[in-house]
Formats: sequence, structure tokens, C-alpha cells
Amino acid sequence: MKTTPEHNERIAKMTFASVYPHYITKVESKGRTKEELHQVIEWLTSFDENKLEALIKEKATFETFFEKAKLHPNAHLVKGVICGYRIEEIENPLTKQVRYLDKLVDELAKGRKMEKILREV
Repeated sequence: MKTTPEHNERIAKMTFASVYPHYITKVESKGRTKEELHQVIEWLTSFDENKLEALIKEKATFETFFEKAKLHPNAHLVKGVICGYRIEEIENPLTKQVRYLDKLVDELAKGRKMEKILREV
């Protein structure tokens, strides 16, 4: 499935704070922890817990969130299908980064081992 400009714009304007509680609910309902979620987010973005809280308080959009992020050098190894989109085929860089995060959260919720999620080679 190909993303549309409207889809990309909607993702860019969505706030991280609006999605974050859903991430927590998803991983905790599957027996994972908020700490593990934070570990995954920090791996991808370099944001520690204090920075995450600040971004949530300021209601940062995903556009701002990823502008401030320092993506992990192995982020490109996050592949597969999430929300009906094959990550490798997404052309818009911001949409791809958001889907990286979605995929990592999904893998955490599915019980994948942390070493695999964090793409430790």
C-alpha cells in the first residue's frame, strides 16, 4: 500500500502524546513493561525518560518529535508490514520513522526478545 500526501500530513501533525498511552496499553496488556517500552523508544530516538516527558508535556507533533530525535544507525534494519504498509517501501521519511516506532512497539507487544527488537547484530 502506498502512502498518500494526506496520510503523511496527518501523521506529521499527530501528537506523540496522543499515541503514547496506546503504546503503554498495548505492551502492558501483553505482559511487557513501560520500562521496556522506554528502552525501545530510547534505542530508536535517543530520548531518555526526561526528554520523553518533556515532549509529551509540550504536545510535540511526530514531525517535531522526529526532528529532535537522533535515529539509531540500525533503524533501517526495522522492516516488515505495520498498519498495512511495508516499511521498506514508504518513501516519506517522517512516515517511515513513525512506522519504525510502531513496528518496534508491535514487536515488543508480541513478546519478541529485546536483543532482536533492538537489532543487535
